[in-house]
Amino acid sequence: MVASALTDKDTDDGSRVGPLLDQVGGPVASFTGDGAYDRDAVYAAVAARHPAVDVIVPPRSSAVQSDRARTEPTQRDRHLHTIAERGCMGWQQASGYNWRALVEADISR
Repeated sequence: MVASALTDKDTDDGSRVGPLLDQVGGPVASFTGDGAYDRDAVYAAVAARHPAVDVIVPPRSSAVQSDRARTEPTQRDRHLHTIAERGCMGWQQASGYNWRALVEADISR
């Protein structure tokens, strides 16, 4: 963990991505968040600062692929494709999302 912010229950998690990324002085390997971060604005904020970074955010259950998924798939489109092929647990394992749960467990200790 490189950046953090303490917010109240009324703060939208996705709105904090830009300020969190501004705290990071060096390279970023990946951006991992829960489903609250499944928004185009989050992917755009990460890509604007760190274009090569993997965004590891579970798509919502109602998520659909973008219009360009067949020709120019986004990271989110690739996540949806993996979920369709392997299921949610398969996606979590393939993407490394399970590490988020381990980090949360460490923090809560």
